[in-house]
Amino acid sequence: MFGSRSKDDQSTEPEVSAVESKHVRPAEAPKGRPTPKRSDSQAQRRAMAKTPTTRKEASKRAREARRSDMARQREALASGNEKYLPPRDKGPVRKFVRDYVDSRWCVAEFFLPLAIVILMLSITPSAGLKNISLLLWLFVIVLIVFDSIAIAVQVKRQLKQRFPDESHRGAKAYALMRTLQLRRMRLPKPQVKRGERP
Repeated sequence: MFGSRSKDDQSTEPEVSAVESKHVRPAEAPKGRPTPKRSDSQAQRRAMAKTPTTRKEASKRAREARRSDMARQREALASGNEKYLPPRDKGPVRKFVRDYVDSRWCVAEFFLPLAIVILMLSITPSAGLKNISLLLWLFVIVLIVFDSIAIAVQVKRQLKQRFPDESHRGAKAYALMRTLQLRRMRLPKPQVKRGERP
């Protein structure tokens, strides 16, 4: 019991240490990930040190972060910077659709000014002008429908040619919604001139 070890116990000891030594990593062996830059690790330490201590402080920081994100998105919508655009406007497909719509004249973009003119005609006391306003309503609506169908068909064809491997989901609706806005009111701002090929 308290005596020296037997020969069998001594013979098994080196085998165990050999197995363990396989699992121990030598000092010069790679660690499986790159060493972070000093600036990155310092920034990470500073961020860890600045973690909010109270719920009020945490909500204040979240509000400030949201505000800065929104400001960045507004700048991107004005400049067309793809990096900070909202998810709805990101990607090459959406950019092409925007450029395609912005490069042409659309009837739907003049709907609001035309609607005001037609409304003014319809409230005049003259019966003839009221009849003209009704015909104008009908004419404008038919023009918008035909123009929208033409745009949807052309956008679909162009996207199949240019982006066969990309998803085109929602691209036609995106194009039609953009045609309803006046050119100067569109966001992201138009990046091409009228008549220019996207």
